[in-house]
Order: sequence, then structure tokens, then C-alpha cells
Amino acid sequence: MTPDGALAAPPALPQMLRHERVLIVTDAWAPQVNGVVRTLEILGADLEAMGHEVLYATPEGRFTLPMPTYPEIRLALFPRKSLEAMIDRFKPTAIHIATEGTLGLSARAICIKRRIPFTTSFHTRFPEYVKARFPFVPISAVYAFLRWFHGPADAMMVATPSLLEEMRGHGFTNLRIWSRGVDVDVFRPIEGATLPFAKPIWLYVGRIAVEKNLEAFLSLDLPGTKVVIGEGPVRASLERQFPDAKFLGAKTSEDLVRAYAASDVFVFPSRTDTFGLVLLEALACGVPVAAFPVQGPLDVIGDAPVGVLNENLREACLRALDIAHNKDDGANLSPRAFAMTLSWRTCTEEFLANLPA
Repeated sequence: MTPDGALAAPPALPQMLRHERVLIVTDAWAPQVNGVVRTLEILGADLEAMGHEVLYATPEGRFTLPMPTYPEIRLALFPRKSLEAMIDRFKPTAIHIATEGTLGLSARAICIKRRIPFTTSFHTRFPEYVKARFPFVPISAVYAFLRWFHGPADAMMVATPSLLEEMRGHGFTNLRIWSRGVDVDVFRPIEGATLPFAKPIWLYVGRIAVEKNLEAFLSLDLPGTKVVIGEGPVRASLERQFPDAKFLGAKTSEDLVRAYAASDVFVFPSRTDTFGLVLLEALACGVPVAAFPVQGPLDVIGDAPVGVLNENLREACLRALDIAHNKDDGANLSPRAFAMTLSWRTCTEEFLANLPA
């Protein structure tokens, strides 16, 4: 009891024990196939498996227009009224704003107006992507926008400690870690999986866009076949430029897993990704990685003997092929065994711990 005889309020439940109703607001959603969408889909499924309720606010079912220079991304027009109605119906205990598009901006405005605590996450190296498409836009101006967008959030979640330190250097202060994992039951080696191309098979999975630096991979002098899975605005031009590469379009579910499992080396030429969920998917399928020694690959792989990080990407590829040829000799940690140490449940618990109390 309190000194005046009233019953004291019960202590707040630890975040892991509370029942949450989580509204996830995202401008990135199906039919897009990328790490952001997959991360949010898995987060929702895992939250529900833990007994929480999840509702997504996405462009689906709304009037949208294609994002300039990136038509696969659809931006919802004037979504605020329907978002307010969704919040009123669902009565979320937590609102997470995953992207900085029109839905994210509207959700931010609603939360600030109503004084609703919210969290955000930083999935995409947005300033560098803007610079790649619009060279006249100063990166400093984009970071200023991001500080404005994420500043009022209780927590701005980032995937790795190195990204947290980088963003702190850009003036962000409300930073928390929300790492990434992989579903090792879905992404797995498949005995006998093949692709109808000459081996060795060098695989890339992801968006086919200028910021992914695909030319650095496709221009390499490598034996066998380069295979690209995904869609994006520069696919047609890259197909013309590199006619020997095999562009298979977007793949999902078991088709994607079989493509991973049939490949010899996963090549990740991006220098701008904040994490690279596809790295974990490839490793879970038993495929070693070749990449540049930049944030993302460094955070995911580091010095583990499951891939090769080198500024000479061709050398990284050829050395990773040696790992593929020797992965069953038991001398080193295998890509599959490495991936199995990174569970999604741990990541979901981090997300829950970052929500406002």
C-alpha cells in the first residue's frame, strides 16, 4: 500500500512477459522480395508464435504510385486517415515504424500528435542510395532528414554494433541493437539440388539496383556460370551488358532455397548494405560467401572460416570456392554450422526489449 492507504500499482511486467499488440508500419512489402520485407515477415510470425498480436500497415490495398527511379516500390498516397482508423481499431501497445516512406511519415505524425511512444528501425543505407540516384543531393541533407525522422522515437533499431557506432557518429542518440537471424529449418542444404548451368555456380540474390554494385561481380573473370536471382531497375541493362550471366528473376520459398543449395559460392558485391540477410540464408544452405570487407559482411562473417572478404573480389570468389570444395572435411566450421548459431528467436527478443516500457 501507499502511505495514504491506497493500493500500490503493480510493478510493470518485464517486456518478455507482457502481451503486446504490435502495429508494424512499412512502405516495403510484397511483392517486393528483399531483406527488409523478409525481416518484417519473420518478425511478425515469430512474435505471434510467442503469443503476441501483430498487424501490418503496408501499401497493400491502398492507392499507390511507383517510387521515382524505383518502380517496384509503391508509395501509398494520403494514408493518414486510414492509419488513424487502424490504430483506433487495433489499439496497439507498441507501434514500430520500419521505413521512412509515406506510410512511415504518416505514422510518425500520428504518434507525435497523439503522444504515442513508438520505435523505428534503420534497414537501408538511405543516404548512399539517394546519392547513387541523385548525385546532386548532399548526403549531409539526407542524414539531417533521417535525424528528424528517427529523433522522436523511443528507440531507433539497427542491426549491428558497427552500424550503431556509425550512426552515433552521424548524430543519432536513441540507438538500440536489433540483430538478424535465419530460419535454418527453411534455408538448408538439399542433397541433389542442381541448376542447369556449367559449374561452378556463383550466385547473387537480391535487388538488381545500382547501389548493389552488381557490375563488380558480373565483370569478374570466373569459371563456370554467374547466376542472378532478383528483380530491379537495372536488370535489363545488365542483361544486355553481361549476356553470359543467367538472370532468373525473383524466386521465393523452396525455389529460392534450392537455388542457394545448388550453388557453389554466394557472391555479395554490395558496399552499402547495413546487414545482408541473404548472407545468412546462403550460409544456412551450406554455401560459403565471397564479399568485400565492408560493413555487413564484416558484421555477419568477420573472420569466421565460412567465407572470404577481400578487396579483390575475384580472389575472394576463388578462395571461397576452395571452402566449398573442402566444406565436408571437418577441419573448419562449416557455413551451415555457423548459421545455426544465429536464431531468429534471439533477434525477436531483442526487438521486444527495445519497445517502450
